[in-house]
This record gives sequence, structure tokens and C-alpha cells, in this order.
Amino acid sequence: MIRALAALLLCAGFALTPAFAATGGQAKLTGVPLGKGGVVEVSGLVPPLGFTMTEAESGKTVTARSFRGKTVLLYFGYTNCPDVCPDTLYKLHMLFRALGPAAKKVVFLFVTIDPKRDTDAVLAKYVALFDSHFLGLRGTPDQIYRLTRRYRVVASVHPSPDPQKYQVVHSALVYVFDARGRARFIIPDLGLTRHPDYKALAADIEAVNRTKPGGVLGALARLG
Repeated sequence: MIRALAALLLCAGFALTPAFAATGGQAKLTGVPLGKGGVVEVSGLVPPLGFTMTEAESGKTVTARSFRGKTVLLYFGYTNCPDVCPDTLYKLHMLFRALGPAAKKVVFLFVTIDPKRDTDAVLAKYVALFDSHFLGLRGTPDQIYRLTRRYRVVASVHPSPDPQKYQVVHSALVYVFDARGRARFIIPDLGLTRHPDYKALAADIEAVNRTKPGGVLGALARLG
């Protein structure tokens, strides 16, 4: 399903290319196959990090500038998700372990698309179960709508008094932004990858702040 969602992104206007095919020799990523948790370069194709949301842990309003200077991993989901979200967050926890001391310069932002049920308290408790580097972000329906539109995220909520009929649909891409807020690559199928190459993924995340966005796409990103 996530492969299909990646295809939807392509149709929506993101010309996704494997990160290891970047030109110019500047974005030297590991080239992990997608089936092993590999990444896809989006330099110049995805807007810079930009949002105004509420940080669940503190209740304070935060923006993208609040995280300037750190590599940001951005993900959209909800706490009642039965499978993909908890699986993805667990694997991200393992990725942060693989980063070692470098994890201090990285933050993972979990944006709930179901703010009606995901109160600040619920969201903060949920992300804390996985890793101390994880933060929950919550917004108004309008803020969430604008943010999902900004990053071409598939997200829809169909409430129902019957929990069995309360339906939430969302894509499961992890967006990676460098310390200047520039989108560098996505991890498209981490939740469905049985044995991710955490060491290689960690190397890719560390590399984004040691290199400039590569090739023509990178040039466009630097102009932006």
C-alpha cells in the first residue's frame, strides 16, 4: 500500500528519484534498496519545512524555526493506528539508537491527523512510549489540512460513534529535512520493511548536513 502511496505522490507532482542516483557527486547517500528501508531524494521537489502547530508535551506553539539547527524527521499518523504507525515509530527508535551520539542533533516530529481523539496529553504519552527524541505535534483541522497539502500527504478522517467504524487513512512516508529546513529525502516504506538497514539509514541522515543538495534538484533547492 505504501508503494501505491509513493506512486500517488509521483502523480501529484513529486518526480521521485532514488537518492543514490543523485548527480553531481554531492549527495553521497548509501543507496540502500527500497525494500531494505532505502531513501528517495526529493531535494528541490518538496517545500522547505514550514508549519505552526502545538507541541503536545509543552502545550506551546512551535514553528519550523523552533527546530532550526536540527535534522528533522516528519511523519503523519494517529495514536489509534493499529499497525503502521507503531511499527514505524519502533523502527525509528531503532534508527535513533543506530545514530548514537549524533541523535542529539536529530528530532522526530509526529503530526497527528486525528486531533479530536489525540489530545495533547494522549499524544505526548504516546510518542514518549517509543523514544525521548520524539515530539508530538497537534493542530486545528485547518492547520493539519494545510500541512498535509503542503507535503502531498494522503490523510482523511471519518469519525463515527462506533469505534469499529471510525476510519482514518494516511500515507506513511517519513520526510527528512536538514538543519536549514530543506527537504532532502523521504523514507517511503519503513513501516512495512521487515529488516531495515539501520546503519545505512543513520549514515544517510548524518550525511544530509555534511553535503549540499546534489545535482539540478539541489540547485533549485538552494535557490529556494
